[in-house]
Amino acid sequence: MTIYGIGIDIISTSRIAKSIKNKAFINRLFNKEEIAKCNKLKNKANCYAKRFAAKEAFSKAIGTGISKGMNFNEIIVQNNNKGKPSIKLLGKTKISVDKIIKKKFNILLTLSDDKPFAIATVIISL
Repeated sequence: MTIYGIGIDIISTSRIAKSIKNKAFINRLFNKEEIAKCNKLKNKANCYAKRFAAKEAFSKAIGTGISKGMNFNEIIVQNNNKGKPSIKLLGKTKISVDKIIKKKFNILLTLSDDKPFAIATVIISL
């Protein structure tokens, strides 16, 4: 496995708890699938915080940060039926990342939280 990039991000869940009161914030940063999942949970802030951290960590692993051609709401954090998290790219973001990496790649993601923080690590491998 060749590593293309590694990214990590940590965020205060209380910061996200305040931000998710604003629907524009939620819609700008999260996909409908993520919104539906997080809104079903008792602790919405942790769910949103882990996803926000994953998106930031991904942008760091790519090496561009969130720039032109990439949108947070096109970086989707999903979980399989056993709970393992993954990232799926959509739209302009997928096109931009494909142009940047120019090879087949895998995105590895791990998430964790412990009040008052949520953290994510992303490894992009070729």
